[in-house]
Amino acid sequence: MILSIITAIDFPSWLREDVFTIGRFSLKWYGLGYVVGLFGAYLYAVSLTKRRDVWIQDKPTRIPEVVPTKDMLSDLMFYCLIGIIVGGRLGYVTLYSPETFLTPLEVLKIWTGGMSFHGGFLGVVVACFYASWKFKIDKFRIGDMASVGAPIGLGIVRLFGNFINQELWGRPTDVPWAMRFPKDPDFLARHPSQLYEAFLEGLVLFLILRFMTVRYKALTKPGLLFGALMFFYGVFRFSVEFVREPDNIAQFGLLTRGMAYSLPMIIAGAILMYWAARRAPVSPKRIKVEDNDDLA
Repeated sequence: MILSIITAIDFPSWLREDVFTIGRFSLKWYGLGYVVGLFGAYLYAVSLTKRRDVWIQDKPTRIPEVVPTKDMLSDLMFYCLIGIIVGGRLGYVTLYSPETFLTPLEVLKIWTGGMSFHGGFLGVVVACFYASWKFKIDKFRIGDMASVGAPIGLGIVRLFGNFINQELWGRPTDVPWAMRFPKDPDFLARHPSQLYEAFLEGLVLFLILRFMTVRYKALTKPGLLFGALMFFYGVFRFSVEFVREPDNIAQFGLLTRGMAYSLPMIIAGAILMYWAARRAPVSPKRIKVEDNDDLA
């Protein structure tokens, strides 16, 4: 441990929470990460709608399902942004800091920090149900389109938000890549768990969903990608919790809160994947847009 203190990597001193500051206005990396991540997920989803191969199976199909248009996905992105902000904040207060409800105004101060992925995920689910109702499209198809690019946002927020903000760091360790964070009052060599999560929940999860989309044409089986997102995120988050510093609140027995909140996602995701995979694929139904850019 003494050697690790000497050889640990220091958090880059040139990284700041602010992208830039002009007068009293300050652009935070955290907020920028949400915007860039969500917009990147939107652009990726739009790019998939322009492909023909990922929407057609070489097997008998059940019924045609609508392929969302660019405008629909734009609206879905906005609904998801609202769901992430509202759900993420309410989820954090409910799951990690319920005493905050005693001072209602503090609940609204999202700029002070405190966002929960699990709460944000539920907010996105609500957004998808609303979009499904508004556009009259199958809820699982909408869920798949929200899920397919979600790892882009997850990875960017872990980097732009958690890592640069020096929050959610890992447990003390003596591994060669251990890092010391100036915000850590104990200034210990720790696992850079934010980078682990950015890699697993961002890059690895993106590649898994990409492989399912292109190789196995998962978009022809509504619900499959949505289930995969839940399952693999839950597995990755559960795994990283072993090296992530637990939240400074009571655990659920041997499980950290992150583990306990991820278990339902793993179970629900596995069930949804199994259900969707066993169903016959659907064929694509294209909606013509004003510029006649019909891909049917």
